[in-house]
Amino acid sequence: MSSKLFLGHRLRRLRRDHELSQTDMAVSLAISPSYLNHLERNQRPVTASLLLKLAELYEVDVRDFAANGGGARTGPDALAEIFSDALLSDLGVPRYELAELANNAPSIADAIARLYTALKEAARNPELASSGDARALVTPENWVRDYIQQHRNHYPALEEAAETLGGALSDPLSMSEPMRRRLKEAWGISAKVVPQAELGSVSQLFDADRRLFLISSQLRPENRTFALAYQLALVEFAALLDKMVVEAAPPDEGVQQLLHMSLANYAAGAIMMPYGRFLASAEQYRYSIDRLSGEYGANVEQVAHRLTTLGRPGARGVPFFMLRVDPAGNISKRYAGENFPFSRFGGTCPRWNLHAAFQTAGQAVTQLIETPDSQRFFTVSRTIERPIKTELGGSLLAIGLGCDIRHAHKLSCADVYDLEKAPVTPVGPACAICPRIDCAYRATPPAGRMLAVDRTRKTISPFPFVAG
Repeated sequence: MSSKLFLGHRLRRLRRDHELSQTDMAVSLAISPSYLNHLERNQRPVTASLLLKLAELYEVDVRDFAANGGGARTGPDALAEIFSDALLSDLGVPRYELAELANNAPSIADAIARLYTALKEAARNPELASSGDARALVTPENWVRDYIQQHRNHYPALEEAAETLGGALSDPLSMSEPMRRRLKEAWGISAKVVPQAELGSVSQLFDADRRLFLISSQLRPENRTFALAYQLALVEFAALLDKMVVEAAPPDEGVQQLLHMSLANYAAGAIMMPYGRFLASAEQYRYSIDRLSGEYGANVEQVAHRLTTLGRPGARGVPFFMLRVDPAGNISKRYAGENFPFSRFGGTCPRWNLHAAFQTAGQAVTQLIETPDSQRFFTVSRTIERPIKTELGGSLLAIGLGCDIRHAHKLSCADVYDLEKAPVTPVGPACAICPRIDCAYRATPPAGRMLAVDRTRKTISPFPFVAG
């Protein structure tokens, strides 16, 4: 190694994630507990041999584990975005301090992110801010999103249960009929497709008194299948889902319900696309979303979301990140199996062609992008239709799926590129924290930077600033 690696925070988090004591982990690594303690306190560097042993025993990605900020829920980039806010930017907190905070005190970094999120919500919703209960400002969406990302969008217990059930229900034609039979025969629940008028403003409804599961006729076929899988997950995994929600300790009833629904959605996807078989298919078809959609009777969004969950130790898929946006740029889904190169609190970089997908509906749009820290990602974007048919226009959404370029050779849609020589598009996080100077797409001046505007000349960027 060219430099010493002090990875105490990552080593400590890895041990805690596996629910091991220092003695237990030390025994597995054939080192003394006192030496492990020194490693966790950054009093000793992690050696190359120990790093390889960690990779072998705990199936960590060496590059990701040794990278700066690896594993932190609220990483240096997210903290930089927070501290670029006008309220804090005058403090001039250097990035190395933010990195130290994210790496050595991740819970405190998470707390700062939660407070900042609440502050943003208070500005958006003054009535809620005056309620006297600060917890009300932590929106259910943000709380659940952060919880999911904390677990890297992978839940081993749900995967195991869903794989057993999904394997038993697999059918070469469609899973809809086996799932409908399972609901009826095992749980006495009849599933029925009814006109939307009978359901009012909902797309699916379980009537517990009549043991009747009603599905809107306006749901698209793949979404009807998903609805059956969702209802099956609710009854089959009721005890497990309740246990997971209790352990998560949501702050209120609304967050609890949303988390329960999110976990049941996860389980539904895992039932439709059982882990082992789906991963084998993904590798066989080289992560072709269209072929996987056909194989499993799922739509593009369902497959894309499933691809972000393939984090099983010993059987990992390509670690994807995923976004879903509407034509106005609102982000409604954000998942990551590994690093996520965009803003946590804002939108996306205008140079990423996610929004270009709306101009080529139904077609895949690929792109190689590079972040300011020289990380490269391969991305593919395309439009999808909303789950339920409506009479209103604007039914399209767009999803963006991406992975680190080192995995791109595994993707069929990357075959047209010479990944070593292909041109890349420089992108960045939110404009307020993007360090790129000569960007014609910059929408706002960078926070905490002095502008370099000269009235005698105009620059490509509308907000030139002093570097450094």
